Amino acid sequence: MSMAARSDIGVNASFFQKLASGVPGVLFIYWLSADGESHRCPYISEHVQGLFGIAPTDLNENADPIFSMIHPEDYDAVVQSIRESSETLSVWNYRARVRLQSGGYEWFEVTSEPERQPDGSTLWYGQFHNIQHYKNLEQSLRQSEAEFSFQAGFQRLIARLSTEFINLGFGTIDQCIDELLRTIGQFFQVDRAFLFSFSEDYGVMTNTHEWCRDGVEGLIDTQPQISTEKFLWWRKQIEGMVSGSRVVFIEDVDRLPEEAESERLWLQEQGVSSLFSVPIRVRGRVTGFFGVVSMRRRTWRLDQADLLIIVSGLLSGALERNRLEEELLSQSIRDPLTGLHNRRYLMPRLDEMLARSNRRGERFALAIFDIDHFKSINDSIGHLGGDYVLQRFAAILVSHTRSMDVVVRFGGEEFIVVFSALESTDVRRFVKRILEAVQEEAFVFDDAGIEVTASAGVAGIDEFVDCPASPDALIAAADHRLYLAKEAGRNCFVDASGTLRI
Repeated sequence: MSMAARSDIGVNASFFQKLASGVPGVLFIYWLSADGESHRCPYISEHVQGLFGIAPTDLNENADPIFSMIHPEDYDAVVQSIRESSETLSVWNYRARVRLQSGGYEWFEVTSEPERQPDGSTLWYGQFHNIQHYKNLEQSLRQSEAEFSFQAGFQRLIARLSTEFINLGFGTIDQCIDELLRTIGQFFQVDRAFLFSFSEDYGVMTNTHEWCRDGVEGLIDTQPQISTEKFLWWRKQIEGMVSGSRVVFIEDVDRLPEEAESERLWLQEQGVSSLFSVPIRVRGRVTGFFGVVSMRRRTWRLDQADLLIIVSGLLSGALERNRLEEELLSQSIRDPLTGLHNRRYLMPRLDEMLARSNRRGERFALAIFDIDHFKSINDSIGHLGGDYVLQRFAAILVSHTRSMDVVVRFGGEEFIVVFSALESTDVRRFVKRILEAVQEEAFVFDDAGIEVTASAGVAGIDEFVDCPASPDALIAAADHRLYLAKEAGRNCFVDASGTLRI
């Protein structure tokens, strides 16, 4: 720069300082040599001293002190913007973080017009000012938009899941819960979402449903049931869930209290960093809990518990409705007097067993039992006495059959037992044992003994070789043999081999 140019700037400096004192930003003239190797601020307003602790005179000879205040992440971009402005003589306008005298960084924006000098150097005349307030506002608006988007997304998610639960068909509750856990897990970007049920005494937790992010190992197969006996701290948390519907939040597994050492070690083995557990209530009772797990350190939302409580309420409602439907279904397929299944339950089960027999050759047999002279018993001791006999007879059938067998009150004093996976000789043994048990049972009503015997007719699926088998055909064959047993004097049974007496 020529001495004349330096003199002009010096002459005008006093005027500029007076003018700049009323401007909130920093006015400056910035000079860059033609080779880009040296730079300085021939003029810069006094505000630079208060903002950055740099004397304007220090910058008159070298601009490095002000450039050293630029945030390291922004420095290269600032230098590049100056180079581009110098090459194209376009306005230099840029935003960057600059370190204040206090030590913190704040955003500044520079606006300056370039002017090429005869020697090839470039002068910029302009100003830069603090825009941190606008950056804060911008950040606040972005956060507000993000929060609005999050809340709207969560509301849409809950509305969709609510609709699915409202419209779910009977028997689809498991699929709906799996879908809910997957959706919630992905929405909150957790690693695992789960549903546990409690035993009646809260001593055992059963993992009934689970979703895991890709790459995260599930526990539902390896640890389906967990005893709480050694987890004393966790039992206290369960008590809080039960008594006060409290949400359990473990922000950092590594910082669990000393009394939770067993819980800490168990969770650390799984790689868990933090978790939420929210109680599930069905008909007013806490029956389990829903939760999410993070395998890495993270910052949870302040309202995370409230959001998960909404999900928990959705799950609670769905499980309560499902339990009610199961009870209604159970009532519709069970005999209210004896508690046994009824005809409505029997027919589809027979269809299933026939289908398996056709596909895999599974063998089964059906026996119809009838209480001998039941009308006479009913007439002699009354209907209450008759009900007592029916209930005792049903109990004998249950105690002398297996869990895989189907025991049904078919109507009146007739009962059906479907014996699965038994040879015909074994079926005879079971039927004979039942009739003997009835004969030996002490039936007593109003302090009076009642003599009770029964008859039975038995038909096996392996008998249907030349004609197609069906539930009606099987029942008809057994019923015909029951008739033959009664004709033979009762207290006996008839199968394909003939009459067998007790």
